[in-house]
Amino acid sequence: MALVNAKPFKEYDELVEYLTNNGMSIEDPERAQRKLSQVGYYRLSGFWYPCRKIDFDAAGNAIIQHGKPKRLDNFIESTDFDKVFQLYLFDKKLRLLLLDAIERIEINLKTVLAHELGRADELAYLNPNFINPSQLEDYYHHNQIRNAWNEWSNRQRSELSRSKEDCIVWHKKSGRSMPMWVVVEAWSFGTLSKYFELLKGTYQNNIAARLGVSNPSLLVRWLQAINILRNRCAHHTRVWNQTTNNPIGVPTGDFEDAIYFQQLSLTTDSRKRLYGLIAIIWYLVQKIGPNSDWIRNVLDEIESSPDLPICMKTSMGIPEGGLDLNLFTL
Repeated sequence: MALVNAKPFKEYDELVEYLTNNGMSIEDPERAQRKLSQVGYYRLSGFWYPCRKIDFDAAGNAIIQHGKPKRLDNFIESTDFDKVFQLYLFDKKLRLLLLDAIERIEINLKTVLAHELGRADELAYLNPNFINPSQLEDYYHHNQIRNAWNEWSNRQRSELSRSKEDCIVWHKKSGRSMPMWVVVEAWSFGTLSKYFELLKGTYQNNIAARLGVSNPSLLVRWLQAINILRNRCAHHTRVWNQTTNNPIGVPTGDFEDAIYFQQLSLTTDSRKRLYGLIAIIWYLVQKIGPNSDWIRNVLDEIESSPDLPICMKTSMGIPEGGLDLNLFTL
């Protein structure tokens, strides 16, 4: 398919005029130009996109384009540039809070994993005996032979070779073999979570139990979802209204983690959106640091969301009535 021409370039004053002509309220055009020059029109457009009107056909049905309702260039009434920029700042603060919690989870997982496996073998990360046999087998993907264990091993070696951590540099210079508790310092969250996924069930069970999770298979999916969220936060990408096709699973039964999720009454939609991830992250953070007030800060930030002509809470999978801090206690 032939590519269509790119959109024509516009100066900042032209962009502000374009927004105004399409119905966005801009009280201070010079400020708007300044903000566009600082942040970028395209980045901010993701925040005002939900405020664009939906295109309907003659029968009153929304026109679907690329799997989503087609948006017009015109804005819903009461769409205000300053409020949109407040939403951008709201999302930024939310990302910083999320990164703070994810850092705690990542460090704790490295510590627990290194301790549990290092007890059995200081060089466990090199030993395929710790890996689920199915992950050691070759498989075909897009007409190529793949091997999960080999690919992970190459990935971790690459991260280890690039690492400038003092402990790793010291081991390299001294010619010592690097034990498990050293190499994890070089691993990214993605490499860490993938290693947990590759492990035999016995080791997954031990590590999951240390984290207070009753079902290690669920923990595999949680870590995958948290890693995606971490990457979005680290690369300054919008998070407040992101969604996924597959809802995150939650534990069942009479285990502590299952009871926690039962009291939250997460809907399928909530488990596809940020609220589900917040619930998971907070559960793990509580197990690491019971005195943390992270969730209070998150809920306070959510309550400070700007007043735009869209439903902010439901965009995050949060009930319209908001959230009660008491629901989040273990």
